[in-house]
Order: sequence, then C-alpha cells, then structure tokens
Amino acid sequence: MRINNIHYRDYTLSTQTLATLLDSLSSPDDLLWPYEKWLPMVLDQGLQQKSKGGHGPIGYCVEEYQYGSHVIFSFSAPKEFVGIHRFDLISIEEGLTRLQHTISMEVNLKGLLSWFLVVKWLHDALLEDCLDKVYNQHHNDNVCRTPHTLWVKILRRLLGRKKQV
Repeated sequence: MRINNIHYRDYTLSTQTLATLLDSLSSPDDLLWPYEKWLPMVLDQGLQQKSKGGHGPIGYCVEEYQYGSHVIFSFSAPKEFVGIHRFDLISIEEGLTRLQHTISMEVNLKGLLSWFLVVKWLHDALLEDCLDKVYNQHHNDNVCRTPHTLWVKILRRLLGRKKQV
C-alpha cells in the first residue's frame, strides 16, 4: 500500500533564509529539526549524499542534497518502509517561501499497522514542531506551538523519549 504524507508551511522569508536553516539539518546547531523535544536527526557524514543515519528507529540515507532547494532521504529502517522522505523549499513569490516535508513510501501489512497506530501520529507531531520551530526563530509577534493530540501524549509516555520517531 502507498502512503503519502505532506506537511508544509508558508513563511514570509526568503528562500535563502530557509536554505540556511535546511543546511543546518543534523548539525550540532540544527535550526530546523526539533531536537529539543524529539530525538535528534543524526547523519554520519552530515548533510551530504550517501550520509547514513536517522532518528530513533527510523533509518535513512541522504540520496540527494541541493542547497537552497531540497534534501531527499531513502528509508533503510524499518524494512517495512520502502520509499523516501524529503524537505523542499518552494519559492511562492518574492519574500514568501514554502517549507514542505513529504513522505512517499510503500508499506506491507506490518508497516501499514505500525504507520497508522504509532508512527503517523508521532511523525505528524514532530513535523508540526519542526515547522513551529522555524516560525518561532523568525517571528517575534507570538509563539507558535501546535498542541500534541492526546494519542501523541500517550504514545510518548508509553514509548519513552528514546523510542520516539
């Protein structure tokens, strides 16, 4: 079965500003990934092609990275997830840029069950925290914090921090 999952937010920021944030992904000073609330993204060679890593039980390899445009990862774990996830920077107009994260993968029955019962919920919360983090770094008008659902709170408590997506 095919799973497509997309999260995005439009920012009144230049593509160059968001490119700097994307370029920091998996670094000690990561400005994009919400490592403050979730397990960090770790890549053995940093953000470059063929770098391997992941976060928690989710493993992947950098397939392609183009500064100011996108990074594409291919899944390596769990074995039931066959496909990619990616971040894209899309210029909407001058000073308005979309940051988009997409998962596109095939899963077997076990993968489908784990996705719909656990992974999807944690993934969606993590991505919204990521998009909030970007917003909060560049807007002083108010703090953006997408609330976690009750199910996400239960899963986080049951799984403990070390096992979260």
